[in-house]
Amino acid sequence: MADAVARPTGDTLGEIEAILSPLQGRRILDIGCGPGYLVKALAARGAVAAGIDPDEAALAKARLASPSADIRLGPAEALPFGDGAFEAAIFLNSLHHVPVASMTAALAEAVRVVGPGGTVIVVEPLAEGNFFAALVPVEDETEIRHAAQAAIGQALAAGALLLVREVEYDRAETYPDLEAFLARIVAADPERRPRLAQARPEVERRLNALAEHTAQGFLLRQPLRLHHMKAPG
Repeated sequence: MADAVARPTGDTLGEIEAILSPLQGRRILDIGCGPGYLVKALAARGAVAAGIDPDEAALAKARLASPSADIRLGPAEALPFGDGAFEAAIFLNSLHHVPVASMTAALAEAVRVVGPGGTVIVVEPLAEGNFFAALVPVEDETEIRHAAQAAIGQALAAGALLLVREVEYDRAETYPDLEAFLARIVAADPERRPRLAQARPEVERRLNALAEHTAQGFLLRQPLRLHHMKAPG
């Protein structure tokens, strides 16, 4: 299940900065912001960053991390912001968490809140790579990740979004041991926790078989696809 496609190792924040530079004063919405890591990083670089997520527990952490940011509770398919309220909207590993039937609406909402000519960036993990292979025993996201890519493709084909650039790269992360990897995937989605005990032996087997072994531990690569798009107009 290891990824056979050679991709460069990339830096998602660096990619976003390159697209939206200069960040100073730029109004940016993180859709599916979770605990607010991206909101905090953008604000630290001078952006007027806001976030929205349907998980109140995650939002509590986001508000602590960025007290001055506009952090709101709500779904991606019904954003509580006005038309053209932002210059850019970002889905960072979040579109595949939107219900499949609502993905098209979520992309349309991003278009609405950035207004004509605004920027929409979608970064999504692919169903490939040894990180994904190690995750599968806990949660197999193959279908939902494919659905997210299909929703983007449909929006582009319909002219609801205009493609500027598409790029793929690997997110490389090193974990000193099995416990660190399990903590990482639960932090990303706490609903995975009840499945850990049953999946643990197979996750461990896959880490030993598929990870790159380094002095620091298991090196795992998760391929990401970034779509840099514009709202029509």
